[in-house]
Amino acid sequence: MADCVRTTCPYCGTGCGVIAERREEDWTVRGDPDHPANHGRLCSKGTALADTLALDTRLLHPMVDGRRVDWPHAIRETASRIRSVIDRHGPDSFAFYLSGQLLTEDYYAANKLAKGFLGTANVDTNSRLCMASTVAGHRRAFGSDTVPGCYEDLELADLVVLVGSNLAWCHPVLFQRLKAAREERGTRVVVIDPRRTDSCDIADLHLPLAPGSDVALFNGLLVHCEQAGVLDADFLAEHTNGFGESLNAARADAAQVAQATGLDENDIARFYALFASTDKVVTVFSQGVNQSSAGTDKVNSILNIHLATGRIGRPGMGPFSVTGQPNAMGGREVGGLANQLAAHMGFDPESVDRVRRFWNAPNMATREGLKAIDLFRAMDEGKVKAVWIMGTNPAVSLPESELVRRALAKCPVVIVSDCVAENDTLRFAHIKLPALAWGEKDGMVTNSDRTVSRQRPFLPAPGEARADWWALAEVARALGHGAAFDWSGPEAVFREYASLTAFENDGSRDLDLGPTAAMDYDALVPFQWGRKRMFGDGRFYHPDRRAKLVPVRFRPPRDKVDDVYPLRLNTGRYRDQWHTMTRTGLSARLAGHRSEPLLDIHPADAERAGLRDGRLARITSRLGECIIRVRVTGDQPEGQVFLPIHWNDSFAARAVVGRLVAAHPDPVSGQPELKHMPVAATPFATSWAGVLICRDLPELGDIPWWSRHASAGSQVVELAGNSADQVKSLLADLDGIEGLTRLEVEDKGRRLGRYAWLKGDSLVAALYVEPDRPGLARSWVAGQIASSLDAPAARAALLAGQAPTGQADQGRIVCACFSVGLNTIEGAIRDQRLTSAAEIGAALQAGTGCGSCIPELKALLHVQNMKAEKAPSAAA
Repeated sequence: MADCVRTTCPYCGTGCGVIAERREEDWTVRGDPDHPANHGRLCSKGTALADTLALDTRLLHPMVDGRRVDWPHAIRETASRIRSVIDRHGPDSFAFYLSGQLLTEDYYAANKLAKGFLGTANVDTNSRLCMASTVAGHRRAFGSDTVPGCYEDLELADLVVLVGSNLAWCHPVLFQRLKAAREERGTRVVVIDPRRTDSCDIADLHLPLAPGSDVALFNGLLVHCEQAGVLDADFLAEHTNGFGESLNAARADAAQVAQATGLDENDIARFYALFASTDKVVTVFSQGVNQSSAGTDKVNSILNIHLATGRIGRPGMGPFSVTGQPNAMGGREVGGLANQLAAHMGFDPESVDRVRRFWNAPNMATREGLKAIDLFRAMDEGKVKAVWIMGTNPAVSLPESELVRRALAKCPVVIVSDCVAENDTLRFAHIKLPALAWGEKDGMVTNSDRTVSRQRPFLPAPGEARADWWALAEVARALGHGAAFDWSGPEAVFREYASLTAFENDGSRDLDLGPTAAMDYDALVPFQWGRKRMFGDGRFYHPDRRAKLVPVRFRPPRDKVDDVYPLRLNTGRYRDQWHTMTRTGLSARLAGHRSEPLLDIHPADAERAGLRDGRLARITSRLGECIIRVRVTGDQPEGQVFLPIHWNDSFAARAVVGRLVAAHPDPVSGQPELKHMPVAATPFATSWAGVLICRDLPELGDIPWWSRHASAGSQVVELAGNSADQVKSLLADLDGIEGLTRLEVEDKGRRLGRYAWLKGDSLVAALYVEPDRPGLARSWVAGQIASSLDAPAARAALLAGQAPTGQADQGRIVCACFSVGLNTIEGAIRDQRLTSAAEIGAALQAGTGCGSCIPELKALLHVQNMKAEKAPSAAA
């Protein structure tokens, strides 16, 4: 393989270009300066991709019923079990559950097999949790699932409105493009989000609206724009339907905007005036809009205002959905959703017939299948009896996690294709198929602005890992459909898919990749399908070629807070983590920013609940509970709490947020509510806390709370419990490892214990136990694992848990791009008298990579300045 390969990042929907380069035995990554999405920039996760290439956690061989088998055996078993279930219970007893991590070729193969040859449309995806409401909103308004604009519009707009989007953390490269535009040309920014996030660092106005109240806010804006005389009457008359009904519906909400949103009336008026007076407006929206039981209506309330003002299809204006996964868009295009057929076609008779003829399909699905929530409910009810899960971890990511796990445990046939050997979902698998990972995959992905890019391999396939499209084709062949799946490689799959998008199209459908079918697949450079901006000509994809404004009304979230569950739970992502951490959890520097999940809570709520910053809390809903450390912060609105989505049973004891959240799906899109769930928070009482640092984890089953993260070739495990017997059991497990010698220092009166296990002079593990969370130099101790500790002073420092003089512990990582820690930054601010984020960057490089840590650098400067101001009076 080549020593320098252009590929595409496997994380968010920005779709950044990456250059992988071999340096002797190792690979490095950097941003591709020629890629139109990122122009050389990468975020902290993209920068750390080379940290995640090791094979330690990989699934490398097929497994059937717990036994390693070869691929022919695995293919036969997969095909025979699927055939047996369908023969006995019908095609709808089988389902695929796919992922926005799959390549377009993988998606196409699964979709074709299910909908054309098995006869079921039960093909859904974790993208149902991400942007299904946007798909539904686009189709209602435009007649097609078309993203109108492009990333350049963020740099050409005079006003950018971020709705339910923490762009700074979830799409950092786009945030940096927006930030640069603001600095260069004065772009104004409004952030609409219940929480104060790092995106507010560049905001001219932050509107902390009540969760779920977006429709009321945008309906009020529609009425305001009508009263201000800024609607585009010609555009409405010539290119749209439904304006009158939509305006009447909006008027019903306009009088209660302040009440519904909880916003200050002056702030509402300021936002409305700014929007009405600015022609070039881009409204960026993401999960805060989509992940709602009223998500589709929220989307259409945004689309309505852009259609009514004619601010669509022209430079620097339009509604813009930013997706969360690298190929969620490709999955939408292929048809990898249960309510789509293929290639942006639905289940109308004409489309079904067209696709049947193109595929020469013997058993065509003719109606929509089960969406994700309904799919797993049907599995729990015994209606779905076989499922093939590819590249996703629904036991963690779906709401009502206990129901999902119960359904998987009941299901007679669970097939999982994944690149990792273990996660919460794989524990239920009867058949495990080893898949390729990033760096090994070969195929196409589509990003949020319709740019199609190539993921190219630069690593050999490890063990017996194979491409997902290949495994699907082999199973199809074993089921008797070999001629239709006789692809020689990913190029052949893509050519067939591109030809389908062009088949009997003639401009009637937005998606037409026909010209690319004849191009050199290996030489394809990133390209944007369709026009750079869609709908500039006023032609849409409803039969009459007009757009539709959809009448929508504000509906509050279904579950209400009460005296038992008085807090509203919001969920979302952390800056340096991704989904359920199967990749990012391998990187020590990505773990440094937030090494464990934290409950963000307002100081007043914490005081009422008896919670203290840094202590553990039990969070309960009517469905389940989690135990999470408390972070008291004024950035969190009173009455609301926030939890991250990433942690799972592989990384923490009781931190799966899906166990708390009810699956209330949007009635149109089927996307579940993930931004509003009534919960209660109470202190979680413990009698001891500890830190275990080791390379190989012992059994932690008796310990009621723990959370682990990677650090410098080892694992750091935070622990807490309510019985001395739990500590004794852990000590016994570590003492039971053959060939180890234990060092210890104990103070039974103060209930302190310091323990280390050595093999010869080499450190294997260290454990620190105190009544409260131990204070020690965690990253320094982690760096000593496998080091020689033959000197008494070195052993004494280790048992003290403190770095010797001259060996600094940099503390938790703030800048993941350059691995710069908190202690290092605070020391530089203090000793070098740094006064700006730019000066910190010049001194330490922190903040000069993706820039995501700049808001935190500013906060550290503010804290240090406050300390400096207090110092003279303290001395006096």
